[in-house]
Amino acid sequence: MFTGLVRATGLIERTAAGVRLRWQAAPQGWAPAHLALGESVAVDGVCLTVAEVLVDGFRADVSEETLARSTLAAKADRRGEVNLEPALRLADRLGGHLVSGHVDGLGQVLTVARQPASWRLELAWQDPAYGRYVCEKASVAVDGISLTVAGCSPDGVRFWIAVIPHTWAETTLQQLRSGALVNLEADLLAKYTERLLAARSDQGPSGGGAPLDANWLAEHGWST
Repeated sequence: MFTGLVRATGLIERTAAGVRLRWQAAPQGWAPAHLALGESVAVDGVCLTVAEVLVDGFRADVSEETLARSTLAAKADRRGEVNLEPALRLADRLGGHLVSGHVDGLGQVLTVARQPASWRLELAWQDPAYGRYVCEKASVAVDGISLTVAGCSPDGVRFWIAVIPHTWAETTLQQLRSGALVNLEADLLAKYTERLLAARSDQGPSGGGAPLDANWLAEHGWST
């Protein structure tokens, strides 16, 4: 589990045994020397397992599923830059939001615009089905970065975010241009909530088949 707060950037390249990650610069308090075999690291929002600790980074195995649903293959082929985050400890602060490192799909950058105090980044889901998890002020992970939705289209497929100067300077967002692809992970809590409500609606609140709707809520004391 992660929070979407990037701790470092690195370079990713393909190897015969997966991918290799090299730190761009050793960040304060977290460096290759602190890695342990088998631990998880978020790479552009993709949870990878450390298969080998290297002097300047680590090696990880990447499945076909991960390559198909993320930008890692394209970035590894050109030795691209990626965002890195260590796994969350239970005692850590939740400065971003809960990020699983399981990318839902790709998004396309529509526009990148400089604002007086920030950058406006507009994105669109390639798979419009994920738009239902997006709403104003919701959380979304873009290449592993925890960001807040500033606004969105009615179906949530298109959305835009305001990126502050610190995030812009410390991550790979500054490299994005119109047409670029990014890894997107919808809010984990939204997906679990949808799943639980759908199951309860199918079975009824008490397993008797009654739908969980406005009438049922009113009968059980809910008021607006």
